[in-house]
Amino acid sequence: MILALTGGTGFVGGHVIRRALEAGHQVRALARRPQPARAGVSWIAGALDDPAALAELTAGAEVVIHIAGVVNAPDRAGFAAGNIDGTRAIVAATAPGTRFVHVSSLSAREPRLSIYGWSKREAEEIVAASALAWDMVRPPGIYGPGDMEMLDVFRLARRGFSITPPAGRASWIHVDDLARLLVVLAETPAERAIYEMDDGREGGWTHHAFAQAVGVALGRPIRPLALTPGLLRLGARIDRLIRGKRAKLTADRVAYFCHPDWTVDPAKRPPVALWTPGIASEAGLRETAESYRAAGLL
Repeated sequence: MILALTGGTGFVGGHVIRRALEAGHQVRALARRPQPARAGVSWIAGALDDPAALAELTAGAEVVIHIAGVVNAPDRAGFAAGNIDGTRAIVAATAPGTRFVHVSSLSAREPRLSIYGWSKREAEEIVAASALAWDMVRPPGIYGPGDMEMLDVFRLARRGFSITPPAGRASWIHVDDLARLLVVLAETPAERAIYEMDDGREGGWTHHAFAQAVGVALGRPIRPLALTPGLLRLGARIDRLIRGKRAKLTADRVAYFCHPDWTVDPAKRPPVALWTPGIASEAGLRETAESYRAAGLL
């Protein structure tokens, strides 16, 4: 079948394309910049604010997977443009009744904690109110080969320490497990459900335990440093001064990092008959560390 994809040039999207091609599907993917030719993939030049490109992307597609979004922005308008307006545009471009798989975020559970979480919840409501045959996924922390968001965590761990939020827990998932779920959902009838998925570790990870697991993946002991919200906010200001718009630690991120429970709701896990995680995070973190080393990033 023809599978239309936003976010195909990104971290998650790249893995979804690989999985979709392995499953025998034809992929049509949106791209802002020219992409190398690839068997089975048709690149559509444009972006989420380009109605003509979206019409070309979705025309005749049996399934649309909406992955594109903004995870970091300087202000509320940036999050709204990337996550709310972009979702509204792709929903409007998709024919009623079309299978639609929407990638949200666990942060949408707590929309008052951060602008990012607010924007992801607003996007969910747009999809839920549509006439599409939708399902949504709320991934927790995503990691794996090719992820630049986690690179700083591994680089700090290589030096023997890790900066974590105050006491709390979080769930994690390997990008390939997430990609596999998205393709499986594309192949199955819509349930109009919101799924929360993870690596299968009951109760998730404490921040301390996950930091130690990164250390084990790198083959060295780690000293996790749990910082107070005030120190994390100070760190966000310093990161902004040093890296400007490329800063990874922002005031908005501090707000949701400090929430004590970012574990998935077991009642919202996908049915076992549909999908189960295949990669334990201990093994996935080792693979990720090896990929960073192979790329000369560590």
